[in-house]
Amino acid sequence: MAKDNQKFGFSEEALRALEDFEARLPPSEVYERQVADDLHAYARTGRPVPDKRPHYWGHRERLRRRFLAGGPEALPDYELLELILFNAIPRIDVKPLAKRLLEIFGDFNGVIAAPRQRLMAVPGVTGKVWVQLRLAEAVAARMARAKVLNREVISSWPQLMAYCKTVMAHRETEQFRVLFLDRKNVLIADEAQGTGTVDHVPVYPREVAKRALELNASAIILVHNHPSGDPTPSNPDIEMTGQIDRACRALGITIHDHIIIGNEKDASFKSLGLL
Repeated sequence: MAKDNQKFGFSEEALRALEDFEARLPPSEVYERQVADDLHAYARTGRPVPDKRPHYWGHRERLRRRFLAGGPEALPDYELLELILFNAIPRIDVKPLAKRLLEIFGDFNGVIAAPRQRLMAVPGVTGKVWVQLRLAEAVAARMARAKVLNREVISSWPQLMAYCKTVMAHRETEQFRVLFLDRKNVLIADEAQGTGTVDHVPVYPREVAKRALELNASAIILVHNHPSGDPTPSNPDIEMTGQIDRACRALGITIHDHIIIGNEKDASFKSLGLL
């Protein structure tokens, strides 16, 4: 572990040492005056003067400007991740850490949704990094949810699926959510009914039906994820869906579908003839 910390330069001790070093550096105006003086010296002598600025000088500002000019599409995933890490790790090159995180967790979404324990095991990740990634995840989920809440779900189905995948596709444990709809199929609430293990989540049909009545919902859509990545319904999934369907039908509540979210694909009970 110590060797890895040295390799990436992100141990707590190294961070403190770098902060102390930066605190002793002259302000940026001094470097700017140095550059101006060097230019004058070159004009007098004709001999170039080596650049005395730190190697990372200007990288963060250049990256921010590229982002503002071209948007996220202008940056590869590791540079977008760098922008997030800037707020958690001051003054040092975070590119090696950004690339390492992508290598470990597969892609940008995997990094953003990674659990704390696995993140903190990566050399260079601090509590501030974890908080910054959780903030990015929360913003993404909130924005995706805003596109579907209080909207008719049939016409906004792609946005609804995008929201479900944003919230659930990269979770390492199963989560069961219920989307509650009014008589016009407008989404009035989205609630997590349970969180379980890597291959099981407890769901109580009576509680689902009871909550639908409390919200005056006319229909529901069931959604849960398979951390394995394979969205194929299991026998317990099918049995549980049947129990919820019977409980809701007794109260005049319709189940439009049960969606299982995988890493790359999803499965629809309705499309599979299971509802």
